[in-house]
Amino acid sequence: MNKVIEKIKKDKVINLIQEHAKKHAPQANIYLVGGVFRDFYLDKENFDKDVVVDKTDAEKFAQTLAKSLDATFIVLDEENKIYRIVLKDKINCIDIASLIGNTIEDDLKRRDLTINSIAINVKTLEVVDFTAGLNDLKAKKIRHISEQNFIDDPLRLLRAFRFQAMLGFELDEDLIKIIRKHAPKISLSAVERVNYELLKLFSGDYSEQALIKMDQTGFLKEILPVSEDLKQVPPNLHHHLNLFEHSIEIVKQIQKIYKNSNVEVRQHLDAVDFGAASRLAHLKLAGFLHDIGKPDTWTIEEDTGKHRFIKHDDVGSKMAAAILKSSKFSKKQIDYLTKMIKYHIYPSHVVSSPEINDKIYMRFIRKMQNEAIDVIVLAMADRFSARGVEITKEVIEKNINSLQSLLDFYLNAKDTIKPLPKLLSGEEIMELLDITPSKKLGEIIKLLHEAQLSSDITTKEDAITFVKHVGHGI
Repeated sequence: MNKVIEKIKKDKVINLIQEHAKKHAPQANIYLVGGVFRDFYLDKENFDKDVVVDKTDAEKFAQTLAKSLDATFIVLDEENKIYRIVLKDKINCIDIASLIGNTIEDDLKRRDLTINSIAINVKTLEVVDFTAGLNDLKAKKIRHISEQNFIDDPLRLLRAFRFQAMLGFELDEDLIKIIRKHAPKISLSAVERVNYELLKLFSGDYSEQALIKMDQTGFLKEILPVSEDLKQVPPNLHHHLNLFEHSIEIVKQIQKIYKNSNVEVRQHLDAVDFGAASRLAHLKLAGFLHDIGKPDTWTIEEDTGKHRFIKHDDVGSKMAAAILKSSKFSKKQIDYLTKMIKYHIYPSHVVSSPEINDKIYMRFIRKMQNEAIDVIVLAMADRFSARGVEITKEVIEKNINSLQSLLDFYLNAKDTIKPLPKLLSGEEIMELLDITPSKKLGEIIKLLHEAQLSSDITTKEDAITFVKHVGHGI
């Protein structure tokens, strides 16, 4: 407890809230709630401060605080009087809400989990632990406060798994019963809210544990029905796990590779380039979905008994696009996730080429661009997750070492790579071949781009010769 209080005293954002409360709301009770106590107790950083105000107007308090901090004021929920302040660093934010009920105890009773229901009076630093959340933090237990709270907001069912993924805690048996009972109710939650929590889950160090428990409780199939199809494909000569277990394992391996990577790779995967979560979170989601095309492409050779999944990467990418679009992921998110699924085998194909050289590596880099690191990590995780009878230790080591060489090549070369120049426009190609806008034109443009990727075409003169040659053959 003393450790937490000392961290609160030293936190710059909390100090700013304290100073503002004393000056502009001396009569009010201002409480830190939610994750602040939990994160400080667990020695984790906290950039999201949740504040509950009593005996003062939440909107006015939030507006004046935003003004004093030169921060951005956002209305999150006008009806329930919830407001957000985003500080200038774009990292820290403060959510401010009115007290629900007559006392802080009434407010805490309405929350989801005990570990998120410890409040701290900003002015007095008094800790209010009405639900015994501190005991659950010590026991590493995720426990609910009220079943009715999950009925009122079924998204809290998913939040339980999100915190398991973040903390590695065990779910209380009574909470598991509640989740099993009410799992179908998650369909009542807005898909945008589900997506946000799902990506938070994939942001956690223990994502695979949460996914296993989600499956055991029947909850996973409610938000990702495609997961049930993965269970149809059994282990084979290249896979020691069935396809569902393999998809879980790859999530674990991506996290492990990330932890063991150098600073440059970790910084790349930490970046928040699309959505409200890191590349790492999106990559782990892509990892879980990377083989969803296999059940529909599964065949077994009669003479050898080998399992084949021809073009499962392409089929899976298209399936994922439909799933993600219906779930209202953004275009940038869909583009990234489907790209990872479509090309998850590509790095291994590159490093197993009969003749490996810089030209082949450079083609890979130009094709993958800023996703080169991501797809190499995905390929590594896929290799570590498949250890069938025909996959010896030597096979794995050779593949991983080759992929590491490809990654090292990219890291050394990336700052010197310039964008491919546009050697010929569509209009110029049409004039050269005397054609109109058509499917043929699109195919020629694509072939020219592929030739540039391979560095076979580097000048406009080369491009003109190339276009004239291929144009007559299409």
